Amino acid sequence: MKKIDSHVHLTPPCVEKRCDAIKETEPYWQMLAESPKNSFTDAEGLIAEMDRIGIDKSVAFGFSFLDPDLCREVNDYTIEAVNRYPDRLIGFMAVSPNDRRLEAEIDRCCAAGLRGIGEMFPDGQDWDIMDKKATAPLIGLCAERGLPVMVHTNERVGHYYPGKVSTTPLEASTLAENHPEATFIFAHWGGGLPFYELMKEIRNNNRNVYYDTAASIFLYDNSIFRVARELGVLDKVLFASDYPLVTPERYFDYIDTSGLSELELEAVYYKNAEKLFGE
Repeated sequence: MKKIDSHVHLTPPCVEKRCDAIKETEPYWQMLAESPKNSFTDAEGLIAEMDRIGIDKSVAFGFSFLDPDLCREVNDYTIEAVNRYPDRLIGFMAVSPNDRRLEAEIDRCCAAGLRGIGEMFPDGQDWDIMDKKATAPLIGLCAERGLPVMVHTNERVGHYYPGKVSTTPLEASTLAENHPEATFIFAHWGGGLPFYELMKEIRNNNRNVYYDTAASIFLYDNSIFRVARELGVLDKVLFASDYPLVTPERYFDYIDTSGLSELELEAVYYKNAEKLFGE
C-alpha cells in the first residue's frame, strides 16, 4: 500500500556539527538534543530509510529555531533536498514567527517549492498562540498563500518527556478558533484534541484542522484509529512517524492491526495527505 509520511525532520550536516554551540542560544533545541532518544538524519539518510521500508513520499522540514537566521539556513537545506528528490520529498519551511523579514522568507521558500510551514514550536519560539495579535501576522500570510501550518502539540496529562510543554488542546483549539481561514496540522494527535470534536463548536472551529500520528506508538493504544473513525475525524488523520526519532516501520503493524478497513487504511496512509497537499 502506498505510504506518505507527513512528519519527518531533516538536519543539515552543518547544523549537526554546531549542535553544542546552538544549545547555548536555543533552549528548546537543547532540551530535545540532549534527550538520549534524539537522533539526526540528512536527506540521504532519509531516502535510504524510505527505500528500505517502502515509504513513497515524506513531508520533510528542518528545525524551527527562535533565531530566524538558523531557520533560513535549514530552509536552504530543505530546498536543496527537495530539488534533489522532487518525487520523494514534500518540503515545509521553518520560520521564526517574530522574524522582521518573515514575509520575504515565506515568499522565498514558496518560490523555491516548499509547500507548508512547520513544525512550529510555540514554547521554543516565544510565540503565544493564545494571543490572536501574536499569531495573526504569520497565520495571515500562510492563509493568503494556502500554506498549511504544522504546530507541535502534546497532551496535558500523563508522563513527562522532552518536548512535553504547554501547547495542549486548549492552546491548539484557540489557535484554530482565532484563524478559521487557515489550515492547520496539529502534530501528535493534537494532544488529544480530536476527542473534543464531539463538541459541535469545536468541530466547527476545527473544520480545517488535520491531526498527524507522529510519536503515536509511544502514547496511544492502536484503538485510537477506531475511535477517530467513530468521532468522524478519520478523514483528517495523517500517517506520520517523527523520523528519525522513530522509524516509520514501527507503525505499520500498529496501524494495520487497528481494525480499520482497507479503504480506511488507504485514507490514513496516503489519501488524506494527497488531498491536503494536492498530490
